[in-house]
Amino acid sequence: MQNAEIARLLGDVADLLEISAGNPFKVRAYRNAARTVADHPDPIAELVSGGEFDLTDLAGIGGGIAKEITALVETGVLPQRQQLIAAIPPGLLDLLRIAGLGPKRVKLFHDELKVNSVADLKAALDAGNVAKLPGFGPKLLEKIREGVAAAASGDGHKRMVLHEAEQYARAIVEYLKAGGGIDEIDVAGSFRRRKETIGDLDIVVTSSKPAAVIERFGKYGEVTHVAAQGDTRSTVRLSSGLQVDLRVVEPSCFGAAMQYFTGSQAHNIELRKIAQAKKLKLNEYGVFRGSKCISGRTERDVYAALGLDWIPPELRENRGEIALAKAHKLPALVTLDDIRGDLQMHTDASDGKATLAEMVEAARGLRYEYIAITDHSPRTSMAGQTPAEIRAQWKVIDTLNKGMRGFRVLKSVEMDILESGKLDLPDDLLAEADYVVATIHYGLKQTERQLTDRVLGAIANRWVDAIGHPTGRIVPVRPSYPLDFDVVAKAAAAAKCLLEINGSERMDLPDTLAVAAKSHGVRFVLSTDAHNTRELGFMKFAVAVARRAGLEAGDIANTRPLPEFLKGLRRSRNH
Repeated sequence: MQNAEIARLLGDVADLLEISAGNPFKVRAYRNAARTVADHPDPIAELVSGGEFDLTDLAGIGGGIAKEITALVETGVLPQRQQLIAAIPPGLLDLLRIAGLGPKRVKLFHDELKVNSVADLKAALDAGNVAKLPGFGPKLLEKIREGVAAAASGDGHKRMVLHEAEQYARAIVEYLKAGGGIDEIDVAGSFRRRKETIGDLDIVVTSSKPAAVIERFGKYGEVTHVAAQGDTRSTVRLSSGLQVDLRVVEPSCFGAAMQYFTGSQAHNIELRKIAQAKKLKLNEYGVFRGSKCISGRTERDVYAALGLDWIPPELRENRGEIALAKAHKLPALVTLDDIRGDLQMHTDASDGKATLAEMVEAARGLRYEYIAITDHSPRTSMAGQTPAEIRAQWKVIDTLNKGMRGFRVLKSVEMDILESGKLDLPDDLLAEADYVVATIHYGLKQTERQLTDRVLGAIANRWVDAIGHPTGRIVPVRPSYPLDFDVVAKAAAAAKCLLEINGSERMDLPDTLAVAAKSHGVRFVLSTDAHNTRELGFMKFAVAVARRAGLEAGDIANTRPLPEFLKGLRRSRNH
């Protein structure tokens, strides 16, 4: 059982307690425990199974919850969750899966409208009863209707955030490798294209013992249902609800299978048209001229047989990449190795979980040349720093930098763009910083014009170096706020203000908007928004978004050595 799944079940308990008007301290305890598990770098289930790890050593996990987690690992069932489900209408848990709904709204529907299921909620929506409740405007109602429709059709549980899917993919691949007999193995599908959410996992294997691999796959500990099992293919469902397909292919077909099961449907249709025009046939087994297979061992062979350069998986969406491959003009996409620094992270001075020293040590372990410590400005509730506190932190950073060689901590801040449009810190403080990222956290229900003007106001300030998570979305729980993005992108390009691609579960900017921004001449910065040392690993997700947008190292400021990075900031022209 992966950490993400344990955390999800602990979160269910918190939600169910809140619906049941449970003790708020207990609700908070389960939410804290869920965050602790989700953030832990090692698999909790393996630690518990080893028998020597004390869960109460982890912050936020007391004796009672430790026993619950241990029972979950040993039995697959979280006792407290089962008790709560038995005490309330079972359909309420389904309501919590609907976008736009949380425990407070589900409780409101239950108490005021006697809504106990998705069907009940649909009836209440159709009768106009939900619209009569305070706070439910047209946009929210439409969002809830969409969620109800998805839940009713069985699509409500389908997609998993890339960050979580990676845990499952890595664990399954390691499990299959441990069984031996595997020559090649890789994960294809939307996971390999690094889409922000994943519908299922497609794993492709070559093996001299396919039957043994198929059998072992079906016995994976998290499999709850084997939907299909043949000589070379198996489909299973995990306890998380994720579907995983395994295909064992001949070595001569591995490249063709990886291409076929990675490309989007639209991409693959275009490739088949090219093959047909050349009187060839393309499928998961290779490229054929008549009955003879002329390529299939590697993906490069497959694309070459069609007269194309190899196309990186992230680009295989039929957005012009095929024409570029034919003309030998594909971009040299940015890689994780190109990144020299992380430009948004938080310490326990605001809402982070690690100290400044711990974040610095972890970043140096990643061989970065520089980082920006961007703790929050005062507006952020219960987490922001006053100007005096920010300056005190910067003095500590100055002292720290004097004792390090080959690495620098930038004096920075994540500053709120206030609902009024003003900035949360004065210019004289911002001028003392090395790097400032401005973001919107509050007032997300303002009009498009108001939100756009707020961002434009920040871009106009000469001491704002970047706009952080520019659309405000969190995948999949919160959509982007309304924004005239073309206007924002043009303004950012003109002002030489960077736009951030945030590698947390925000995945913000989205890849499609990054493409649009690049067309206007915008330059970007990739950041993790890490709140603990583990989340520094989120840089790979920021890189994934950048690659899907076709960005090269030259488009991204923090691929540059420190002197070039600092010189490229517009503040360098203001001092």
